[in-house]
Formats: sequence, C-alpha cells, structure tokens
Amino acid sequence: MSNTNLLLFGVYPYVALAICLIGSWARFDLSQYTWKTGSSQMLSNKGMRVASNMFHVGILFVLAGHFVGLLTPPALYHMVISTENKQLLAMVSGGIFGLICLVGLLMLIKRRLTDPRVRASSSFSDVMILLVLLVQLLLGLGTIFASTAHLDGSVMIMLGNWAQALVTLQPVVAANSIEGVSLVYKLHVFLGMTLFVLFPFTRLVHVVSAPVWYLGRRYQIVRQKG
Repeated sequence: MSNTNLLLFGVYPYVALAICLIGSWARFDLSQYTWKTGSSQMLSNKGMRVASNMFHVGILFVLAGHFVGLLTPPALYHMVISTENKQLLAMVSGGIFGLICLVGLLMLIKRRLTDPRVRASSSFSDVMILLVLLVQLLLGLGTIFASTAHLDGSVMIMLGNWAQALVTLQPVVAANSIEGVSLVYKLHVFLGMTLFVLFPFTRLVHVVSAPVWYLGRRYQIVRQKG
C-alpha cells in the first residue's frame, strides 16, 4: 500500500470530519446569523420550486442509499438480498434518483448564474458549492457505468469494507480496502470527503438545521394597527 493511498483514504477522512465538526461548532457559536441557506426565492421564483424539489428529493435518496449501502455488513443484507442483486439495485435506483438530482441541480445552477438579481446576491461560496456538487454528482453517475464492468459486486464490497473500517477506527485497513478500485471511485470518495471540509463554510450547514426551538419559545403577540 502506498503512503499516498493511506493519507488520502485512511487519514484524510478523519481530518475532513474533524474540520466539519469543529468548524460547524465554531460557526454556530460565533456567527449564528450566517447559519442559513440564504434563500433567493423572493428575488426570483421562476422554476425555483421544481428545481429545488427535484434536487432535494434526488440528493436525499442518494445520500440514504450511500449510508445504507456502505455501512450495512454483508452478513446482514445477505439475509434479504445477494451482493450482485444489491449492486444492481444500487445502480438502477441510484441512477434514477441521481438523474433527478442532476436535472434539479443544473436548473439551480442556471438560475444562480443567469438571473441578474440572484447572481448579484450570490457569494463565491454559493456558486462554488453548486459546482462542486455538480462534479461530485457526475462522478457518482460515472461510477454506475464503471460498475457495469464488474457486476459480481466486488467493488461494492471493497467500498463497504473501506467505510466500515473507518467507522471502526481502522485507517490502515480502510486504505488497503479501497486501493484496488478504479480512479473514478477514488475521485468520488475523495471529493465526498472534501465536501465535509467545505460543509462549515458554506450554505450546506442548513442540512443539520431544524427549528426545534420554536416549540418551546414564547408566543409572539401581534397587534393590528389601528
């Protein structure tokens, strides 16, 4: 195993997660008013609902699929499905929802870049994170085509072993598990870890936000004028 592979896929995931957690805590503690999506819907509502819904539905399903697919041990899912069928299910469902997400994301990027009012209110990070998500999504869809070359589920097992080894704090085992996969998978995994690094510094923080404090706050009294 090369040192580069160990650093990128055995050490970097922990560094990325640490930056994500510490950076998010610092931002929430020091700059709560920036903890938002910075919605631009009031500036231009044209196509916003369709684009946003397609993107969010697609990305939520894709993330759930990654979470379940990577972290479920083979002994557990073999009780209901084989490795080969699990890979086929992941390819079909991931492809469908990945395309839904891609269409929504392209619509959001077009709106962000071409609508004068939305573009004027956008920061560098607003545009940058959309483009990074686009590259990551394209890489993910690219892995579906790469998977057609090995339908025995071998690469899925290696990727699962990598994720599960990281969770159990075995970085060397994780790096060894992923070393044999092709470049498109490694790029997808690396950029996925990089999104954790970018998370605290962009609008992605709204993913972990929920207005639960509204349930316990006092009622606001609104008086009618006159």
